[in-house]
Amino acid sequence: MPPCLTLKVDVDTLRGTREGALRLIKVLERQRCNATFLFSVGPDHTGRALRRVFQAGFVGKVRRTSVVRHYGIPTLLYGTLLPGPHIGRRARECMRAIARAGFETGLHAYDHVRWQDGVATQGRDWAWRELAKGIEAYTDALEVEPRVHGAAGWRVNGHVPQLEREFGFRIASDTRGRGPFLPVVAGVAIEVPQLPTTLPTLDELLGQRGLQPADPIDYLLSLTQRDCGDHVYTLHAEIEGGDCLRQFETLLTGWRAQGYEFTSLGELAARRALRDLPRCEIGSGRLPGRAGCVAMQGAEITR
Repeated sequence: MPPCLTLKVDVDTLRGTREGALRLIKVLERQRCNATFLFSVGPDHTGRALRRVFQAGFVGKVRRTSVVRHYGIPTLLYGTLLPGPHIGRRARECMRAIARAGFETGLHAYDHVRWQDGVATQGRDWAWRELAKGIEAYTDALEVEPRVHGAAGWRVNGHVPQLEREFGFRIASDTRGRGPFLPVVAGVAIEVPQLPTTLPTLDELLGQRGLQPADPIDYLLSLTQRDCGDHVYTLHAEIEGGDCLRQFETLLTGWRAQGYEFTSLGELAARRALRDLPRCEIGSGRLPGRAGCVAMQGAEITR
């Protein structure tokens, strides 16, 4: 069985849903690649993310990744000088078009910025309400309940894995790590497999000094050439579906030449039986090129 490269598309904004995601499906169809699209479905409050200016690394990321070019000025004002448009209502036809094209879809967040900035310090009730609102808005837009969840910004708290099971999610991709695992909470394995992102993202690599090779696409290809096992790559509709679309297509061509098969999160999960997955706690840590802490796959727990 060839190694698989699972493509997870985070769709954070109204513009990303209406424009970037639709550009991406054309490339994916042309390249015969499968992928999973995870939608933010509530208000687009991207402008409120500018409050992260005091987080270590955030200003550097803004400078490196040309945020204005990728997101556009109106998007960067949503939730501050402009009201945040409701993505699920304003872009439901775009979301449905992606599902009709045969791509797996799932829930990213109700309010992307609110989740990313708040979940780590909030409790169970807060996370329950945010997930419930997201499920309701997703179901209203796509007329089916989500079964895949990928937390905004790779941020969770200790209650999220249990809530994912309670809400009926079959797959989660909330973490960064080495490979599929069952999350362990308070000594109990939660049977909603985590499929962590295993590769750095393009926005983390753009403009980063010291890469060998220096070009981000060549760097990603060098990582998968050295470690030719299964990988999960997270891309963003606003970046790879925007100015970096041609670079993304080059990346797909390179991975195909390396022998990778492109899969959705669901297809990756189907490759491994639950009983065979390692049990790991979820910790937190920092990654080069990304501001703040993210949820990380911890060491394997011996059964």
